Amino acid sequence: MALPSTKCLDHIIYLTPPGSVNETAEEFTKLGFNVLPGGQHADALTENSLIILGDGVYLELISFVKPVDAYPPDSPERLARENHPWALKAPGWIDYSFLGINSETVHIFDIINSRAKEGGDDDLYGPEIPGGRKRPDGQVVKWVITPPRRPAEGIERRLPLPFFCGDVTPRNLRVPTDPPAIIEHSCTAQGIASVRFEVPSGRWDELSRRLGYVIGNPGVASADAGHEWLLDTVKGVEGRNCRLLLSRSEKESLGIVEVAFYVKRKPEKETIETPYAQIRFVPI
Repeated sequence: MALPSTKCLDHIIYLTPPGSVNETAEEFTKLGFNVLPGGQHADALTENSLIILGDGVYLELISFVKPVDAYPPDSPERLARENHPWALKAPGWIDYSFLGINSETVHIFDIINSRAKEGGDDDLYGPEIPGGRKRPDGQVVKWVITPPRRPAEGIERRLPLPFFCGDVTPRNLRVPTDPPAIIEHSCTAQGIASVRFEVPSGRWDELSRRLGYVIGNPGVASADAGHEWLLDTVKGVEGRNCRLLLSRSEKESLGIVEVAFYVKRKPEKETIETPYAQIRFVPI
């Protein structure tokens, strides 16, 4: 039996300050994206809006519902908020997900950990964790998350490894594409051209090797970055590739520094700075 793909880009996460998800939705609407209401997650700590692209990838515009100090000290809610994986993240492109599976017999973590062991490394991923949210229309959406093992130093130490999101309920409940107007954007965005990471030079070998375990191949040298991998998407953009780019950071920082979109119409500005991050439009 063929193993499932471990390199299908599912979604990219853009974090903004607590309570700002609606304001962020307005900002992306002004950039020419069709923004859909998302909902509050099952933990009641975060809420989101969605931008769904024609290639099946979506952007998750997310914010915490409340700042940490809004919760009573030592309360379960306060502890959950303080220990959330993104609690200490600065706003911007903070994380990304590959498409997982929901199976009782085949597990993403087994596939990737087996590759890592063959390469002489420790396990990289833990078992699935259930997740979900309620949509504004009341529909309950469920999934399972396969997370990278969280180092003691925090989430920043596990990037650029993605987490995996596997659907329990049908994917079209989580990522609706009907009616077709949902994926029509006035900026003419069709799909993701690239996700660019910067990583510290001292961790280059380690992180590129680990990404190879996740994706299933070692990648290739890139003219646009130090290294690159081709990713799958659910539907794809005809004649175009989605790429994961890995560059060395001059500031020794680690994170997503740019997300690029394929667009049909050449924009006035190809690179745009949002309040917290950078996006780029690539004409096709």
